[in-house]
Amino acid sequence: MLSIRSLTKRYGNNTVVAGLDLTLQRGECYTLLGPNGAGKTTTLRCALGLTAPDSGHIELVGHPVPQRAREARRHVGIVPQIDNPDPDFTCAENLMVYGRYFGLRDADIAARIHELLAFAGLEGKHDTHIQTLSGGMKRRLTLARALVNRPELLVLDEPTTGLDPQARHLIWDRLKQLIRAGTTVLLTTHFMDEAERLSDRLAVLDAGRMLAQGNPRELIATHIEAQVVEVYGDWSNGAHAANGGVVAWAARHGAQYAHRHEVSGETAFCYVDDPTPLLTHLATQPGLRYLHRPANLEDVFLKLTGRELRD
Repeated sequence: MLSIRSLTKRYGNNTVVAGLDLTLQRGECYTLLGPNGAGKTTTLRCALGLTAPDSGHIELVGHPVPQRAREARRHVGIVPQIDNPDPDFTCAENLMVYGRYFGLRDADIAARIHELLAFAGLEGKHDTHIQTLSGGMKRRLTLARALVNRPELLVLDEPTTGLDPQARHLIWDRLKQLIRAGTTVLLTTHFMDEAERLSDRLAVLDAGRMLAQGNPRELIATHIEAQVVEVYGDWSNGAHAANGGVVAWAARHGAQYAHRHEVSGETAFCYVDDPTPLLTHLATQPGLRYLHRPANLEDVFLKLTGRELRD
């Protein structure tokens, strides 16, 4: 469905995508993860023929891009980062106008409008104007609009950013239905639970390069220890004497009880395969609290890309 080889894109002296290789198989959900500025959206724009690469080869739904991008996009549905339905139209009119861009007959579009609105949880919103919709409703309408041409490939750029949990779960449910029905999905997201729930495979990008690729469970097993203990609270070396908090505790005991540990703010993240010695020790440390959990995709992401804030 999508083949990218040696993709490179620069803006001035800034290399945004650096020799990226990526292949998307029919019927899978493939997710791009990365911090801000990692090159995810630029990769999508190049793949869709919306941004010209400096070098590399792209084939989208059997068509070379950017040479035949228009033909390729006839088979693609796109959910951009920012909702952009036409504010002058109703929900149904937005779907009608968008369908005409693909050369669809009005009668064929009209026959699908009720189905698409119901799929997006917008029953009864046929004649509702865009200005009266909530943010979540606009997002779901954007998803419905992306399906008007029955796309073989659905591209979603951070589809649930800014949504409440109810709206996020509804979109997850709808995406799972599409994947089960055979639609191929290419997704970018900052939500690790979203990537873990939906992805057959995913790639972690940073500075335009692929750092890791695989299914979520494989990446967790390969790149991170099995268990994580998050330690926080007020540590003292005696009944009353303050001794620098978690930072001081980690400096003194982290390497003793954890295979690897990191301190971020007021929390020490301890990565272990066997948590028993650490948990036994923590039970004897007054003032310290902890959370013990299995390692997850966010732990992998932070290990590979770091904890530094990105703009």
